[in-house]
Amino acid sequence: MKKIAIMTTGGDCSGLNTVINRVVLGASIRGWRVYGIVDGTDGLCCKPINVIEMNTETVPIENARLAGSFLHNGHACMLNFEKAAQTGRIKEFNKTLRDALIKLKLDALILVGGNGSFSLAWLNREIYRDLSLVCIPKTIDFDIPLTDRTIGFDTAVEQLTSYCDQILLTARSHHRWFVVQTMGRDCGRLALYAGIAVGADAILVPEIKFDVDELVQHIKSVNRDYGIIMVSEGITLRGHSGRPADMIARKLTAAGITNRTAFPDYVQRAGDTVAGDRLLAAKMATCALDAIENNETYVMTALRGNDCVTVPLAEFYAAGDVRADPNIPAVKTANAYIEPDDPLLRVASDLGVYVGVSG
Repeated sequence: MKKIAIMTTGGDCSGLNTVINRVVLGASIRGWRVYGIVDGTDGLCCKPINVIEMNTETVPIENARLAGSFLHNGHACMLNFEKAAQTGRIKEFNKTLRDALIKLKLDALILVGGNGSFSLAWLNREIYRDLSLVCIPKTIDFDIPLTDRTIGFDTAVEQLTSYCDQILLTARSHHRWFVVQTMGRDCGRLALYAGIAVGADAILVPEIKFDVDELVQHIKSVNRDYGIIMVSEGITLRGHSGRPADMIARKLTAAGITNRTAFPDYVQRAGDTVAGDRLLAAKMATCALDAIENNETYVMTALRGNDCVTVPLAEFYAAGDVRADPNIPAVKTANAYIEPDDPLLRVASDLGVYVGVSG
């Protein structure tokens, strides 16, 4: 009988409970014992280790749709990779994690995380050398290379679209433009997808240069006095500081365009998990369990078309745009961004949406 564990790490998103539920169901059918590590790496650092044995009633099917993680994602006050690196305690921290995993006597660990968690897992892979490590990608940012989708992204797009649908109604009533700031860090996919879905007239993303004067002229040319301008949190404006939406709003006001800003913030990380994310969670859970059966390790599940496959973490890391992590000294993270040939950019352009400087 195999003994496996699952833990969730990093930023929150919808779909985490769904994948936990599907992993436990699939593992139970295989006759395996499943443990949940509470609070991610924080749980491994606790004495005793914060771990619970799971069964099909731990996260019942009716609760699997809920946002957040039943296992939690960590405490801000606990020692983690970031704090360990900043205080020169990374070797101590890694040893703590490895000793905890040895003590648990696991055959495999399923790590549900984002590109930062996966990059750290690969760079510190000695921690997991005595077990099968399988990673499942989740993030509302959709910035993980080599997968066609990440768990949580579709729900975040739905949440943001629903939010903007309501904003658009009050925008019409008051003849105002709303500058809506999305999450996504330095990846603009969330803004791009939701912006097209809601019918935004402009979408500003970090990957594409934009000109404020062009933006102003575009908004003035629209045959309406209200609408949505979608702004990704990762954009910058030379010579200006503050929140991106506020910077754009000031420019619009100076040009005589009546506007307000809106910040959906953590609403994007919440909401009942939509069907697309539930299906993706089921596919990735099955793929992860199959990988464990096949004794694979240091792999990530990835959606390729309609199929779910495993990809070596080495390929994930090499395929990304590897950049220095701003929070962890001497660590680099593999990122994926909007490519210049992304079909949605053509769609946006065809719809008359301003997405930045052409050429």
